[in-house]
Amino acid sequence: MVNNEVKDLVVISTLIFSIVPIALLAYVSLYNIRKKKHLEEREKLRQANEELIKAQHEIREQTMQTIGSDLHDNIGQILSLTALTLKSIKAEEPNKVLPKVNTAVELVSRSIQEMRLLGKLLQGDQLVAKGLDEAIKQEVNWIEKSGSYSVKYAKIGDAPVHIDSNKDLILFRIVQESLNNIIKHAQATKIKLTLSYLPEQVQLSIVDNGLGFDIDNLAFTQNGMGLQNIQKRTALLGGEATIKSNLNKGTTVTIVIPYL
Repeated sequence: MVNNEVKDLVVISTLIFSIVPIALLAYVSLYNIRKKKHLEEREKLRQANEELIKAQHEIREQTMQTIGSDLHDNIGQILSLTALTLKSIKAEEPNKVLPKVNTAVELVSRSIQEMRLLGKLLQGDQLVAKGLDEAIKQEVNWIEKSGSYSVKYAKIGDAPVHIDSNKDLILFRIVQESLNNIIKHAQATKIKLTLSYLPEQVQLSIVDNGLGFDIDNLAFTQNGMGLQNIQKRTALLGGEATIKSNLNKGTTVTIVIPYL
C-alpha cells in the first residue's frame, strides 16, 4: 500500500515538474508575442505621427511658397500695372484721365481680391476647427460669389464623433488645391464636390466640366504640379488619389483615406 502511494506521489511529482516548465515556456512565449505585437503597434503609431507631422510641415511650406509666389507674381504685377497706369495720366489729355483712373481702380480691386485669397490660405486651421464640412461650404460659397461657376456640394453620411483635425486640414488643402487647378487651368463652368463619410474611411470627389487633359502626358501639362501635390498629400495620409480626365471632357479627382 505504501509502495503504491509512493509511486503515485512520484508520478504526480513528475507530472508537475514536467507541466510547470511547459506552462512557463508557454507563458513566456505568449508574453513575447504580446510584447512584439505591442511594440509593432507603437512603431506603426510613431510612423503615422511622423507622417502627419511631415505632412503638416510640407503644407505650411507649400502655403508660404504659394503666398510668396502670389505676392511676387500676381499682386506685385497688378500693383505695378496700377502704378504704371496712374503715372501715364497727363493733365493735357483730360479725355483720357477718367478711363485710366477707372482702370487703376479695377486693378486695385483685383489686388484686394488676391490678398483675400492669400488670407484664406492662412485661415485653414481656423476653418477646419468648425469641421471639414463647414470649411468646404465656406470655400464653395467664396467661389459662387465670383459668378463664374455653378457649384454643387453634397455631404453623405455623418462625421465620426472623434474627428482628426490634422487629416481634416490636409483634406481641406487638397480641396483648395483642386479648386485652384480648376480656376487656373480648366476653363470649367460647373464644379461638383462630394464629401462621403464611409465606415472607417473618408471619400472626397471633385468633378469639373472643363478642358481636361491627356493623363499620359500629365507631366507636360500645366495641371501636372498641382495634381502631383494632391497625390503626395493623399499618400502621406495613407490614402489613394485617383485622377480621371479626357480632353474636352472634364476631370474627376477622387480621394479616399482611412479615417478611424
